[in-house]
Amino acid sequence: MSHPTYKAYSLSNMKEIPQIRQFTDEQKFEMEVVGHVFPFKTNNYVVDQLINWEDVPNDPIFQLTFPQKGMLKNHHFERMSKVLRAQHTRSDIQKVANTTRWNLNPHPAGQTEYNRPMLNGVQLDGLQHKYRKTVLAFPSKGQTCHAYCTFCFRWPQFVGINELKFAMQETKPLIEYIRQHPEISDVLFTGGDPLIMNASSLAVYVNELLEANLPHLKTIRLGTKSLSFWPYRFLTDPDTRELLDLFKKIVKSGKHLALMAHFNHPRELQTEAVQEAIRRIQETGALIRTQSPLLNYINNRAEVWAEMWTEQVRLGCIPYYMFVVRDTGAQHHFGIPLIEALSIFKMAYQQVSGLARTVRGPSMSTTPGKIHLLGVQEIKGEKVFVMQFIQARNPTWTMHPFFAQYNDKANWLDGLSPAFGAKHFFFEDSSSKKSWDDL
Repeated sequence: MSHPTYKAYSLSNMKEIPQIRQFTDEQKFEMEVVGHVFPFKTNNYVVDQLINWEDVPNDPIFQLTFPQKGMLKNHHFERMSKVLRAQHTRSDIQKVANTTRWNLNPHPAGQTEYNRPMLNGVQLDGLQHKYRKTVLAFPSKGQTCHAYCTFCFRWPQFVGINELKFAMQETKPLIEYIRQHPEISDVLFTGGDPLIMNASSLAVYVNELLEANLPHLKTIRLGTKSLSFWPYRFLTDPDTRELLDLFKKIVKSGKHLALMAHFNHPRELQTEAVQEAIRRIQETGALIRTQSPLLNYINNRAEVWAEMWTEQVRLGCIPYYMFVVRDTGAQHHFGIPLIEALSIFKMAYQQVSGLARTVRGPSMSTTPGKIHLLGVQEIKGEKVFVMQFIQARNPTWTMHPFFAQYNDKANWLDGLSPAFGAKHFFFEDSSSKKSWDDL
């Protein structure tokens, strides 16, 4: 397979994309305004093979990767456009951008307050430990991506504000933390995208883990969008063979290797390159699990999800999660009401075979845990949402059903109220915000 030369596009050279030259000056300016607040990066694979430019701006992959005016609320858009039109200094523009960013709930679900673990009295800023069995690791060299998703809830990793960024410089604290916490069975390398790193850099982290004699560590997960945005990572990059050999080494060691692949639309599964990349990964013994949020303008139709899950199963991948858009960044633009999310999931689920019904959703990753919206029922004359925790800070809450008043406008937990006259949900006390090991 031929290897296209990788070319990245950012705000500084976006206008070099031939198709963008056909946009009006106002359209270009709108993207520039939004791109000064949210990170923008794409590449020639996305531009040339995934986007249908005849359908722009409605094309879902264009919506997924290029700044959209609606991503900023009107007052934020007007403030940024004003300083850009007035040609203020870079420092002034950055100040407005950062002020806006701090107003967009940059780290939702208690990530900075409650998820950062301690090791021997020292806070580990490059790790998160919210759920008992799994620790998240943010390798410093993996805190970027081949392209940025417009909805990304990790957008603060990419905007240059150090105090918003999670980053781990070395593996030793991770290993020692796992050693001191025998309940941990899974480590998830995330970012950014750990597979943006070259194979030798990734191998440093992996090899030290494998050599550390941690028998309770059973699974290594790699959270990645590389299959969608640069499948040549697994085909023809200079270190592809080294990377795939590293995958084989993990599997041969007796650890389970799971690629947590982010696919947001069926088109990302249709190229020859991505299908061959999936096959190459599977040959190493790794399994690919797939997940995505439910996104307005991108995949907010049941038929899209049914097609995507069916194709993933055909390719040997395991549908894993449908998420609700997190309460950060451009949630107001990409999010949809919970009742609509439930309807889309239900209709898509009805269209697929049992092999695709491994998927769970719609799921909200909230401060107390992952909340699974199960359905709507009328109980004792009251119409309610039925929910439960898939994961929780307090493990005893898992699979515990609870109820919220029906609200057809709510798109997140904070828009819901307890049912049956209760003043609080059962988890709404101080313990809901503590790490599980403080309980």
